[in-house]
Amino acid sequence: MARPSIELVNGLRETANRLRNGSHYSWGHHGSCNCGNLLQVVCELSKEEIVRYAHTGIGEWTELAEEYCESTNVPLGLIMQKLQEIGLNPTDIHNIEYLEDRTVLNSLPGGFRWLRKYERNDVIVYFQTMADLLEEQLLATVVIPSDLINSRKKETELVM
Repeated sequence: MARPSIELVNGLRETANRLRNGSHYSWGHHGSCNCGNLLQVVCELSKEEIVRYAHTGIGEWTELAEEYCESTNVPLGLIMQKLQEIGLNPTDIHNIEYLEDRTVLNSLPGGFRWLRKYERNDVIVYFQTMADLLEEQLLATVVIPSDLINSRKKETELVM
């Protein structure tokens, strides 16, 4: 599963909200598919800009992600770099496009089920579930310094 980051969690949630509120969705369109809608949020690009950049490579997002090379400086490379920066690797990109990450699917409300990659509501629930899982992972890494906890206890004791 993806590496958790605040930017990825927020991007997934914002994308789900946009889709829920009627953002253009078309699974067969680079700028309006699952990855395309996420890219609109995290890269602040229009669907037309994403299509233009995606067409500098060959294939769907799965193939584009696998062909990505960190040493290139083409716009598509910049988009792939952004996805990697927020925590996604080529396998994650494939799983987002096809709604296939088993960890996400096992955590869906109501339990495991297969989702349809081209169904807006399935994409929304997948993105929300993925964001929740990544947020849980992030929260598990938060360490509160003991001196902060101790000072809070002292403040509470003084108030009482």
